[in-house]
Parts: sequence; structure tokens; C-alpha cells
Amino acid sequence: MSWNEPGGNKDPWSGRGQQETPPDLDEVMKDINAAFGRLLGGSDGGGANGGDGLPFKAGGILVGVALVIWSLFGFYLVDEGNRGIVTRFGKYVDTTLPGLHWRMPSPIESTQIVNLEQQRFVEVGYRSGGRQQALGSVPKEALMLTQDENIIDIRLAVQYQIKDGKNYLFNVANPDETLKQVIESAQRAVIGKNTMDFVLTEGRGRIADEIKTELQQIVDQYQMGIRISNVSLVDAQPPDEVQSAFEDAIKAREDEQRLKNEAEAYANEVVPKARGSAARLLEEAEAHKSRVIARAEGEAGRFRQLLVEYEKAPDITRRRLYLETMQEIMAQTDTVLVDVKNSGNMIYLPLEKIKRSAGSVTSVKDYDGTGNSIPDSSDNASKTARSVSQRGREARGQ
Repeated sequence: MSWNEPGGNKDPWSGRGQQETPPDLDEVMKDINAAFGRLLGGSDGGGANGGDGLPFKAGGILVGVALVIWSLFGFYLVDEGNRGIVTRFGKYVDTTLPGLHWRMPSPIESTQIVNLEQQRFVEVGYRSGGRQQALGSVPKEALMLTQDENIIDIRLAVQYQIKDGKNYLFNVANPDETLKQVIESAQRAVIGKNTMDFVLTEGRGRIADEIKTELQQIVDQYQMGIRISNVSLVDAQPPDEVQSAFEDAIKAREDEQRLKNEAEAYANEVVPKARGSAARLLEEAEAHKSRVIARAEGEAGRFRQLLVEYEKAPDITRRRLYLETMQEIMAQTDTVLVDVKNSGNMIYLPLEKIKRSAGSVTSVKDYDGTGNSIPDSSDNASKTARSVSQRGREARGQ
């Protein structure tokens, strides 16, 4: 007999000889509504007085306490320098300032605290340790091509701050990773426009400024809510394969600069001295010129005065000029020879020795052909000098 034949009543799927009929869906919904009605204070239809109200009061108290406790979780504190980003079911609602605030507790609303004063760092091309010591290059990030088709190893450190918490959290999926990629893009764009020698030597500061400007423009274009504070070119060097050759070139360039500095220092030392000497010679020449002109003008004036006097008395003026000239000549000599008229003696008078020997013995020699010398004291020498002078005056009178 098959299981579905009349009178068999044998269901092979249930394994039961007799199965009850499943409950009606309407009856289930009625039971649920009755349970909610009893919870909210309604009658269950079984009693004339509507049942006891104690379960309703206890449930209401529990619900109220739960709501109070749940609402307390909505308070949050935003510290100074931070901003609170409030979201409702994941959608941005508001940005709160520092202080105590309240929002609807989770899971309805949530708050993310963003620090706007924190200095954040991104390292591109290298990784540093705890003491900020470079651990080595990351070739995938560091190696790039310059304008003159040379490969260069660049290590860059970028310092930035968050200026808009909403844009930072919601405009890009991963702000930190996106910023790192933007830094690499801006860095390669700037390095590709400059030569290797410029990047390795005097262009480091300029390269860092250009990267900062380019990076800030891209970040603003993406509306990432980031402000670039500083871009530092930590290191720039050629690949290890050509490191020694570039070190020699750098040393040669440094020697060239050192020699230029030494030459400039020597020039700065010598040129002022030469200019000073030239100025001194010019001043001396001007002084000599003025002195010669003044002397010539004085001599010319004196000659004109003498000419006037000569025209008045030629003989007297002529004799006066002769005497003045002889006086000037005789005043410059220390040797006097006196020739006495009608005498064969030539007297030599050492005036210089007489002047120096104030109180000392001096000799006066009388050359009469015999070679005899007459020693005398200073008094005798003075007397002899006076007598010789008297003889000379007498001889001139004759």
C-alpha cells in the first residue's frame, strides 16, 4: 500500500503517524497584539476589571530609567584645539567647538574628534626610527628621474595640519594614504623639471618651496581640509652605483668655491690698501703742487719788490743782495779761511769745533809753512777767533 493511498496516512517525510494542523497566522498576530496591550495597560479580554496594573507601572519605570541612562551617553567633551564632527546614521550633521556638548546617543548619532593643532608628518622615500634617524631609502618612493635624464634618490619629509575636519573625514576615503600619493606626484613633477646638479647643490631650498606650493594646490583642489606647514628635503643624492663619482664632482665644486672665496678675500684686503695708497699719493701731490705754487708766487712777489727798490737805488740794492747771499752761504758752512792782506799766513778757524766744545779744549792751527800747531784753551780760542775776525775786518777796510 502506498503512503498516499486512502487510509494509509503514512507520510515518509515527517516520520510521524499523525501530524497536527499548523497554527493560524491570524491567531498568532492576535496573541502578539494582546501581549503588547497588556504591557501598555490594556485589557486582555479575560477579566471584567481589565487585570492588574502593576506590570504596566514596573515596565514604565524600567523604560524611563533606560531612556535616562541612554541619554547620558550623548554627552561628550571637545578639548581645546579640537573639533567634534557629529554624524547621524553616518551622515554629517554638525561641527562643534571646544567645550561640553550633547547629541543623540549611539547608534543614532556619533562624534569623531579631530585635532586641528597637531603637527602630522609624512615621510616619503625613507623611514625614520624613534630618534628620527634615517633607516635607509625606500627605492619605490625615493628614486625618480630628473630633467637631464638622471636618476636621483630623494628623501622628503612633509609636515601638515588639519584645517577642516569635515573635509578631512568625508571628502577622501583615506586621507593619509591619499596625501602620501599626492606628495609623490608633486615631488616627481618638480624634480622632473630640474637638472640633477641643481637638485644636489644650490637648488635644495628652491625645490622644497616648489614642492610645497604644488602640493598645497593639489590638496586644495581635492578639498582634503589639510594645510601644508613645511616641506623639508632631508637628503638628495645619486644612486649608490655612481656615488663615488658624484662625491668627487662635489668636492671639486667645493674646492672651486673655496678658491673663489679666498681670492675674493685677498682682493678685499689688497684693493682697499691700494686705493688708500693712491689717495695718499694724490694728496701728497696736491700738497706739493700747492707748496711749489705758493713758493713760486712768493719768490715772484719778492722779486717784484726788489725790482722796485733796485730801480730806486741800483748800487745799494746790488750790494745788499750780495751781502745777503754771502751771509746765507757762509751760514751753511763750518770752515772759515781768513787771508790777511800783506801776510803770508793762512788762518784756519774750526768754528764747528769751537761751538761744540763749550768748556773743552780746542786747537787752532797757524800754518806758516813750518807745520807748527799752537794748542790753546777755550778762552784763548775765543780770543784768537776775535783777533782773527778783527784782522779780517781791517783787511776788508783796507
